[in-house]
Amino acid sequence: MTLALLGFATVATFILLIMTRRLSAAVALIAVPILFGLLAGAGDELGAMVVKGIVDVAPIALLLSFAILYFGIMMDAGLFDPLVRRILDFVGNDPMRIAVGTAALSSLVSIDGDGTTTALIVISALLPVYRTVGMNPLILATLLGLTNSVMNYVPWGGPSARAATALKIDLVHDLFIPMVPTMLVGLGFAFLLAWRFGRSERQRLGWAPEAMRLGAAVEIASPPERRPHLFWVNLLLTLGLMGGMFAGLAPLPVLMMGAFALAATINYPRLKEQRERIDAHATNVVTLVALIFAAGSFTGILEGTGMLDAMARAILAGVPPSMGPYLAPITAMLSMPLTFLMSNDAYYFGIVPVVAQAASSFGVPAEAIARASLIGQPVHSLSPLLAPIYLACALLGVEVGDVQRFALKYAILMSLILLAAMLLTGIVPLSV
Repeated sequence: MTLALLGFATVATFILLIMTRRLSAAVALIAVPILFGLLAGAGDELGAMVVKGIVDVAPIALLLSFAILYFGIMMDAGLFDPLVRRILDFVGNDPMRIAVGTAALSSLVSIDGDGTTTALIVISALLPVYRTVGMNPLILATLLGLTNSVMNYVPWGGPSARAATALKIDLVHDLFIPMVPTMLVGLGFAFLLAWRFGRSERQRLGWAPEAMRLGAAVEIASPPERRPHLFWVNLLLTLGLMGGMFAGLAPLPVLMMGAFALAATINYPRLKEQRERIDAHATNVVTLVALIFAAGSFTGILEGTGMLDAMARAILAGVPPSMGPYLAPITAMLSMPLTFLMSNDAYYFGIVPVVAQAASSFGVPAEAIARASLIGQPVHSLSPLLAPIYLACALLGVEVGDVQRFALKYAILMSLILLAAMLLTGIVPLSV
């Protein structure tokens, strides 16, 4: 019981410190468990626990660091520029096409797993179109958030990486690949919603087909780091990387490292250029890798001291046996309010491991809990704790509260659709 209380105190203190912005997530993940580990009597064994936890998450940190660099280089080189131009040329002044184009562009740009980058690119490209036509900018914010939340399930996206790190499961084969059909369902819903928005905007604005005008309302800037002459090379390299990932040709960190080395050499052969591109994305790399290693330290201490097991036993004592087999869908439903009210770090590193440990006693696999914990991401995209929503609202010139009131019902509906898809495909069992 003492270990359980210390464990819950560790989690509660960690959540409180980062929710009140007293400490950064990385600092809290390191300092809090060390303090409570000492109180638990771990003493000189803490070092070995920390090292073991860090070693366990090292492959994920390696993957994410080179994924950020690779996709950063692809963005810098302009791999996606031709498709962005085609989308802008296609939408014209038709609200229907503009809404569907918003979903398409958001899905495309979100492949890098960074919500801030997605908001900057999509809003900069499409907001002038929305203003010219007179469309509601809240539609842009909604479609941007929903598509980005689904595309963030990619292995280098924050939520998936955190879930896999916290539960020590294979990020690609246990988590991402089984979720691909669910992602397609989620994107299908986003495009259906875009079609519905477009139809209603046509009626509101009194748009008629004879008023159709094609052509982009804005031009895409072409900074000096762009490499348009290498478009096909970069596309083939990216497709090869994706194919190698799905085929399992090599561990994903190795594939990503090799792809980064090729991309940097092909696009920026001079040492000065390579340094500039790496420096441009270094902040994102350092921030995320430090967070992953700190999370490894956190889980290493919780497991090594026995606090995680003790917390799981305490939870089991309060869970009716009849409810235990349903912990996966219960986790999915609870992920919506919890991720709205908590940061991803607090949720995935503080709550999910404890739930997974308790669920394992009922035969619910850790992979199922990890997938279920991702269900709430569309709702999380509207959380007031997220920086991208403030950036998006500032760029759009709207209030955060207005976006939340407009989009929350659609975010909840998308989460429920994602859960239904997971239940139908069997990657989240209704019961065991």
